[in-house]
Amino acid sequence: MNSSDVSTDKLVEDLKMVMHDAEALLKATSAQTGERIQEVRARAEESLRQARARLSEVEREARVRAREAAEATAEYVRENPWQAVGMAVGVGLVLGLLIGRR
Repeated sequence: MNSSDVSTDKLVEDLKMVMHDAEALLKATSAQTGERIQEVRARAEESLRQARARLSEVEREARVRAREAAEATAEYVRENPWQAVGMAVGVGLVLGLLIGRR
């Protein structure tokens, strides 16, 4: 997972938290009356709807990128099986050395 994926995951989690808080706020103010509060609620509901749509798009894009990365990795391994085995052995050796030192 690269830093872009981590940033995307963090953004998705943050958006989910904001949407949850906004939904709770809308529920808490549902008994409030008045033209101004209704106007604010309508804008908040629209913003929440747009945030949900954007969140769905970001999640879809992240799934597409992950699938493309997996396909590229699988293709590389099919085309270069011995290099892939060599890299796996190297990574395993480094991890073994690091774990063995503790």
